[in-house]
Amino acid sequence: MALDIHQFPCLSDNYGYLIRDGDTGVVASIDTPDAEAILAELHRLGWRLDLILNTHWHPDHAGGNQRLKDETDCTIIGPEEARRIGPVDQLVKGGQEVRLGATRLRVLDAPGHTLGHIVYVDDEGGNAFVGDVIFAMGCGRLFEGTAPQMWGSLSSLAALPDETRIWCAHEYTLSNARFALSVDDSPALRDRAAEVERLRAEGRPTVPTTIGLEKATNPFLRAPLLRPGLEPAEAFAQLRAEKDAFRG
Repeated sequence: MALDIHQFPCLSDNYGYLIRDGDTGVVASIDTPDAEAILAELHRLGWRLDLILNTHWHPDHAGGNQRLKDETDCTIIGPEEARRIGPVDQLVKGGQEVRLGATRLRVLDAPGHTLGHIVYVDDEGGNAFVGDVIFAMGCGRLFEGTAPQMWGSLSSLAALPDETRIWCAHEYTLSNARFALSVDDSPALRDRAAEVERLRAEGRPTVPTTIGLEKATNPFLRAPLLRPGLEPAEAFAQLRAEKDAFRG
């Protein structure tokens, strides 16, 4: 059976994700941005939390680990860096696999935003839980890693099938679209930006997105096309610096 994915807003602009294996009913929380909200959603759904799957150590991703561990006795799985903020029962890194009941989640190393950031990919179901590596029409800031590292991480995600759904952790799409339009005037981007404006005006989420849609409209994946003559990682670095300074 397919993976059940329950998405809900929390904090100021985060999304929480509870995922449930359809065959076994095993449930995981992708990161723990808001323990109170996660517990409320579990209660509303009638689900029991079995696993936490951390992508990286930042407080809006792992800050609820201890509370949820105390409340549910779940198992916390994540990268070594997540121990900077709380307990981790099982360490994972790229090349390994996490089992959520009958669902296999492939772990990818994705440094750049942080050095130990990882991504969980449900190849069979066509889902990728990407934390803060890539956003709809954007990508994470380089808090710890380098531009070549982040470009490599984005390139790994871009190699996934175009139909893969990207479940990113923040609703940043409206501001990302404004920057994208300042560096790219493709018809596909203009159409998407208009759709994003409509969705947000209606209070609707712009997440998930897909790999194919991001390849067509995300300026960071399109960096070599938008900055011709530069090496890909250099083109990405230039766009990332422009985004950091953008006030539009």
